Amino acid sequence: MADGVDTVIIDTAGRLHTKAGLMDELGKVKRVVEKKTQVDEVLLVLDATTGQNGLRQARVFAEVVNVTGIALTKLDGTAKGGIIVQVQRELGVPVKLVGLGEGPDDLAPFDPEVFVDAILG
Repeated sequence: MADGVDTVIIDTAGRLHTKAGLMDELGKVKRVVEKKTQVDEVLLVLDATTGQNGLRQARVFAEVVNVTGIALTKLDGTAKGGIIVQVQRELGVPVKLVGLGEGPDDLAPFDPEVFVDAILG
């Protein structure tokens, strides 16, 4: 981009995916950004503690924007994030990142073997 910026993070308050107005706004935000630059990546960030609600959220988001990958957060607690398997299968996009804490350095690349080992204990 002309401003020397190559990444923009937009937080859409995804936990409110059941609100039609917010989903309309999400679509609008993407259209506005696309007027300025090409959108290469849209990550759906899911909280590992959401369970089945995460699947519903993923479905709604995928209808509004072209989700290209998933980031699974809050894996630093007791949550296993097992719903991510179904979300990944349904959306057909890879899990790219995992959040292992609340700090800026706590976002890590997704490692399927480590994830499966953690689920199986």
